[in-house]
Amino acid sequence: MSLKLETAAFQPEGFIPDKYSKDGGNISPPLSWEGIPESAKSLALIVDDPDAPSGLFVHWLVYAIPRSLKNLDEDRPALEVLPGGMRQGKNGFGELGWGGPKPPSGTHRYFFHLFALDNEVNLPPGVSRENLDDALRGHVVEEAQLMGKYEHREPGSRAA
Repeated sequence: MSLKLETAAFQPEGFIPDKYSKDGGNISPPLSWEGIPESAKSLALIVDDPDAPSGLFVHWLVYAIPRSLKNLDEDRPALEVLPGGMRQGKNGFGELGWGGPKPPSGTHRYFFHLFALDNEVNLPPGVSRENLDDALRGHVVEEAQLMGKYEHREPGSRAA
């Protein structure tokens, strides 16, 4: 069985609802997964936007996810340590936890990467994407990916 990542919030490659955006409610979407490899000891989640003008923009870092966990509920708080010992890093906005989509223009793609790891990531809370990438290097057993899109809206406009 291969690792799969899903959400009830939007269809794969579909549009992410406003409530998950930085201008909307800025709440993290619910995520669930299955097919964790037997050799995995923990999981890590990275959400990024490769379409950002400045290059790859980080929207969420969650690591030290226990292999026994099968989901992340909607609206995870911006705490350093979540239940079960999971830790959150800094997003591209310089904040801890989820930073929802807020593209300056056009439609951007948001990739949710779930990594099954052969070790337990022992990093403190609040690390950068670079720190997490270094810790994951050589330890990824399998990766699942989910992509959603979000379109820039002018302030005060509403989605149809």
